[in-house]
Amino acid sequence: MSELLLVRHGETEWSRSGRHTGLTDIPLTEHGEQQAEALRPLLAGRRIAAVLASPFKRAVRTAELAGLDPEPDPDLHEWDYGGYEGVTTDEIHRTRPEWYLWDDGVPPGAAGHPGETAAQVGARADRVLARIAPLLGDPDGGDVVLVAHAHFLRVLTARRLGLPPTAGALFRLDTATVSRIGTEHGRPALVAWNLPPSADSGRGRGDERVGTGPGAVTGR
Repeated sequence: MSELLLVRHGETEWSRSGRHTGLTDIPLTEHGEQQAEALRPLLAGRRIAAVLASPFKRAVRTAELAGLDPEPDPDLHEWDYGGYEGVTTDEIHRTRPEWYLWDDGVPPGAAGHPGETAAQVGARADRVLARIAPLLGDPDGGDVVLVAHAHFLRVLTARRLGLPPTAGALFRLDTATVSRIGTEHGRPALVAWNLPPSADSGRGRGDERVGTGPGAVTGR
């Protein structure tokens, strides 16, 4: 059975400073480009059936530098943070100290930034999963790679595992990491999570251990 590989884009100026980056299309930093190139060993040697990427340059560039040939998919864009676009969590907490994205959502923003609920992000994730389902179900096919953004990929992971969109809160995802969702007894299951470029990429397909890099399930 094919695996679903999730790649979060490399570092940007806003991800480095903790600013919510939804629909703002900003490039990778120099370090982010280096991170993306360093992902190649985690992807090398795998039979890949399809690579879909968010249309934003930080995702497309990450895919290219990682040695992939991405097809842009508009449903893979990041959560629209509305009025919190470009704002850090610390700044939000000055006026809303108990605010938590997964529970409280975001206020509407300026034109073009209406904001999204977790359910709306989940609906986009469901559309992506429906489109790639035939590829993942093909016993003779290859892996499917999605190159996108932290919060969207966390929601998509929850939906792939049969959980509500808000369960994405359980899956921390760092920049320039690879995560793998496979199956166990015919049901979706995490195989590896939040693997950084320095992680051991030589594990066999049958090794069900979860990664131990920064933010990996077994690490924190």
